[in-house]
Amino acid sequence: MLRWFITVILCAAFLGLGMSVAILGPTFQDLATNVNRNISSLSLIFVGRAFGYLSGSVIGGVLLDNMNHFLLLGVSMLATTVGLYLVPFCKTATLLIVMMSIFGVSIGILDTGGNVLILALWGDKGAPHMQALHFSFALGAFLAPLLAKLALGTTVSGDSHAEADDHGSLNQSSEADTESLLGIPDNLNLLWAYAMIGTYIFVVSVFFLALFLKKSSRQEKAKASAQRSRRAKYHNALLCLLFLFFFFYVGAEVTYGSYVFSFATTHAGMKESEAAGLNSIFWGTFAACRGLAIFFATCLQPGTMIVLSNIGSLGSSLLLVLFDKSPVCLWIATSVYGASMATTFPSGVSWIEQYTTIHGKSAAFFVVGAALGEMAIPAVIGILQGAYPDLPLVLYTSLGASIATAVLFPVLYMLATSPLRQQRKDHRKSEDQKALLSSSELNDYEEENDEDDAEKWNEMDFEVIEMNDTMRNSVIETSRNILTEPLAEVSSHSHASAVSLESSPVITGRCPVNHLAKNQAKRD
Repeated sequence: MLRWFITVILCAAFLGLGMSVAILGPTFQDLATNVNRNISSLSLIFVGRAFGYLSGSVIGGVLLDNMNHFLLLGVSMLATTVGLYLVPFCKTATLLIVMMSIFGVSIGILDTGGNVLILALWGDKGAPHMQALHFSFALGAFLAPLLAKLALGTTVSGDSHAEADDHGSLNQSSEADTESLLGIPDNLNLLWAYAMIGTYIFVVSVFFLALFLKKSSRQEKAKASAQRSRRAKYHNALLCLLFLFFFFYVGAEVTYGSYVFSFATTHAGMKESEAAGLNSIFWGTFAACRGLAIFFATCLQPGTMIVLSNIGSLGSSLLLVLFDKSPVCLWIATSVYGASMATTFPSGVSWIEQYTTIHGKSAAFFVVGAALGEMAIPAVIGILQGAYPDLPLVLYTSLGASIATAVLFPVLYMLATSPLRQQRKDHRKSEDQKALLSSSELNDYEEENDEDDAEKWNEMDFEVIEMNDTMRNSVIETSRNILTEPLAEVSSHSHASAVSLESSPVITGRCPVNHLAKNQAKRD
């Protein structure tokens, strides 16, 4: 029950994480107005947040191996709450960029820590829970624009905000920088939008701190840590390849979601409303399939889901490149592409956990890879798209990233399973050796039994021979006794009885000796 409760709290935290990350886009214009700057001069806040996210992922990876998970996540969410409360009060661009960087550090720690904690709780059986965690993030990113629209939709900016792009406004910004760093925003609905998300994240952070104070949570963590001690033979190589895998995957995902609108209007000739619908269907199918993946993960292995995702993304991106001018193909292929990209990241984290233990530093390593892909690939494509406006570079990027992930995953699988295959071969070899040894022992046993039987038969033959010799000696002795008795009688008689002796059996050849000899021959 405690593990389920912690999982629910983590999903709630990632819901707030998705809202806090996605709220920047719909409120960007209002933030620029709040600091008296135009949008182009304030784009550095995205760079600051991205570098903060990278730093937070690294810091979180180190601290997760040395601190209580619940304490670290609770503190990072408190820092996120403070950042969300202070962002609307920033009156200078420099302070806003710094605040966004600090905000990025806290969400980087939360992102890394959430993945590690799910793996610590469920191990290699946590695929459905990992999918639920990332679905919560996608749901939060979907709700943030709606929340911003509700909060800001009825607000009308003042005259000073409408003139924010003028040179006079920039002079006012310089004067404001010297006067105050913080101030109440003119648009109070902007404050309420950030304050609602910040309050929600604060409530979730209280639960994490309560779990830290609960002794049973420490015991659960110790128990989970004790149960997980696997380390793959090629642990470092797997992490490096997974770094590249997530680099291409996340980079392609963010690039397509960011540039599909401009591609549809400039290259495919769609109206803005149709292009907006194409963008929405990408993120809609993305979020929906992450929700469905919670149920799919209960009956499918993470590796199987990654293979299916790679096949779907490769096929849909190939169709996009081949039929880039067809509106019907764009709608269908974009839907399939969004659905295929939905489950790759959580399935990848769950898959690697089956073969090697993922601690804080390991998780931070491939999260940094994902963050670098999110930063680098869209930036490079933006520069190249400006240089080559007639080429559908967004589609080429999607196809190239799909090919890269389709090639990298089989290599990852071979490295992860090669020790297992070797163990199976050794096991089979040992079984064959045991079978050969048992058969040779059986043959030796049979030979020994044959030798024993032969010895027994020889002993029986010797006994028979000895019995025959004994019988022969007894017969000879008996015949001798019979023979000596008539001879003694013959010597005592007179010569007158010679005629009667001639007619006796001895003279006629029918003596008992011959009879005994015949009987002896028959016996032999």
